[in-house]
Amino acid sequence: MTDAAPIRLVIFDFDGTLSDSGDWFLSVVDELARKFRFRTVQPGEVDMLRNKSSRDVIEFLGISKWKLPLIARHVRRLVGRNAHQIELFPGTPDLLEQIAATGVKIALVTSNAEDNARKILGPVHAARIDCFACGSSLFGKAPKFRRVLRKMGVKPHEVLAIGDETRDVDAAREVGMRAGSVLWGYAAEELLSAMQPDVMFRTPQDIIEYVAAHR
Repeated sequence: MTDAAPIRLVIFDFDGTLSDSGDWFLSVVDELARKFRFRTVQPGEVDMLRNKSSRDVIEFLGISKWKLPLIARHVRRLVGRNAHQIELFPGTPDLLEQIAATGVKIALVTSNAEDNARKILGPVHAARIDCFACGSSLFGKAPKFRRVLRKMGVKPHEVLAIGDETRDVDAAREVGMRAGSVLWGYAAEELLSAMQPDVMFRTPQDIIEYVAAHR
């Protein structure tokens, strides 16, 4: 995809992209496995799973597709009760502030709940986000992306969608947006590189500089 068009909107994923929720999720995965009857994750398997696509992880754990919405709802409730345990990645506040200062709009599309995202962001950082589209299904980001584009009045080629998983790249491509992948989240660098996103970011500062250069 060409990146010649100026970026008017950046859409962020939340967990693993802005929010450092990975360790918290690992702390509750055994509870989820017992409740929803899927395979537990052993400590030595975490790195292996980071090199698998989102769909392959679900298959490896033996999670039936019909259980995914139930698990997602339960996780959203758990996050709501434990939001105080989850922090933003260190560069997130400056990232949001700097992009907002350029005049480029910011949206958040996540499977997490809006209330949870706002709690973890805090009121100052949440106020920098122009559009929240939350509660998407695990593989249901593309419809949320389209809804955001309509609401914000921008075309797909004017948008950069940034996430930390393979499914984020797939959803961005489905809608025709530029796909950006962060290397500090869930999926391993080698896996994301094989997906060939339009751009990969090693630090939040890289995002700030890329957006500034493509305005």
